[in-house]
Amino acid sequence: MLHDGHVHSPFCPHGSKDSLDSYVEKAAARGLKSITFTEHAPLPERFIDPVPEQDSSMDRQVLDEYLRAVETVKEKYKNIIEIRTGLEIDYIEGFEKETTDFLNEIGPFLDDAILSVHFLKTKKGYVCIDFDEHAFQRFAEDCGSLKAAYEAYYDAVEKSIKTDLGLYKPKRIGHMTLVHKFKKLFPAGFDDTPLIRSILDAALKYQVSLDINTAGIRKMHCGEPYPPLPVIKEAFSRGIPLMYGSDAHMSSDVGKDYETVAPFLK
Repeated sequence: MLHDGHVHSPFCPHGSKDSLDSYVEKAAARGLKSITFTEHAPLPERFIDPVPEQDSSMDRQVLDEYLRAVETVKEKYKNIIEIRTGLEIDYIEGFEKETTDFLNEIGPFLDDAILSVHFLKTKKGYVCIDFDEHAFQRFAEDCGSLKAAYEAYYDAVEKSIKTDLGLYKPKRIGHMTLVHKFKKLFPAGFDDTPLIRSILDAALKYQVSLDINTAGIRKMHCGEPYPPLPVIKEAFSRGIPLMYGSDAHMSSDVGKDYETVAPFLK
């Protein structure tokens, strides 16, 4: 089945205002059989969004509206394409209890969900590592080196897999190599394969699937999916479940670059 498991919506404050209908219609036009809307879930109440516009996720006040809107298009297009209601949940170290409480509340209303790492804590506070190249550079400087920054990111991803977030914890890990987003600007200069393999080990042990996210292909300073093809091949060979995700923040990106990773999707 052709499924796009990582699609955003007009409820994303930093995305486009393309309608839910336009996302669905683009998916159907590209031959997809199903999609999951995975809007950025509201951040924990105590957490202060570190990006300048504080627009990393939807506000809690519009969550119910989002859920109703997805249910509307789900019904409208039920004879054309399957639509799943989902969220992209942030794993933020130090906010595990709040995240668990939120999942316990919202989980019964979801068909699907992704658990992702965007925010990491440094000595100077939390940083959204993928906001822009300047934020990433500050993060690396705060960590002391680029290698330490990579290690901190992968450590957080591994913790997201291993941490108990309750019954409704997402079973899929989002863009596990998001730290590669600015790799052309900041070449690593070292092999991060052992760090990645540790995450694959954890994925196998804890029986989670991986988001095979093609958004990185469309990022000028990355040019590869998250994770890159050699990692996708290894994960596939090890029997780790993989799910394609466009990470579309505009309707034209739904289903984009599917053919690049299709050989490794069951």
